[in-house]
Amino acid sequence: MSRKKLASGKGIILGGNPWPPFSIDYPLLLELIRYMHKKDCPRLLTKMKKIKLFVFDVDGVLTDNTVWMGRGKTEMKRFNIADGMGVYIARRAGIPTAFISGRPSPATTSRVKELGIVDFYQQRGPKRVPFAKLLKKYKLDPKEVAFMGDDVIDVPIMQIAGVAATVPHAPDYVKKYVDLVTDHEAGMGAAREFIDMVIIAKGLDPVDLTYK
Repeated sequence: MSRKKLASGKGIILGGNPWPPFSIDYPLLLELIRYMHKKDCPRLLTKMKKIKLFVFDVDGVLTDNTVWMGRGKTEMKRFNIADGMGVYIARRAGIPTAFISGRPSPATTSRVKELGIVDFYQQRGPKRVPFAKLLKKYKLDPKEVAFMGDDVIDVPIMQIAGVAATVPHAPDYVKKYVDLVTDHEAGMGAAREFIDMVIIAKGLDPVDLTYK
């Protein structure tokens, strides 16, 4: 198996050869989960099984951190279709998804509407404030939330979330606060990879969830 455990900091990095950016290799994911069961991290699997809510940062997680600026207030961002499918799969599994962004953006608002995201916060300031609102709304403990971010503003939530993830481009001083780093880069299926991993760890099949 091309996955390796790193002893630095809190987290493990699921590294190795990157998967194709627009597809999810389910046999490989299943192999990884089996490997985690047998060898590597039963603690992480236990944490994944408790997850009842996904929360994602937007810029640098759901996008590649790039913003195209036009005249006036016109801007464009690139989002990934596979990530959107992941949100749908999570919803079919009974797990809602929320987005928290520290940068208001019309492009993000459009993507949220397209995906039917109900819980969406885009405001400057500490992200722990909307995170606390989500916990109250769903009556959850922080340990029942899976969170994915990529920068220093996300660290306070990473420190309390049940499962915290980030992307390969995140600084090393951020990676030390997470449980795993995805193979896929930001805006290239990283969110989908994280969702699939949690869904499969809970004993669910993304294909069955899509068509049942």
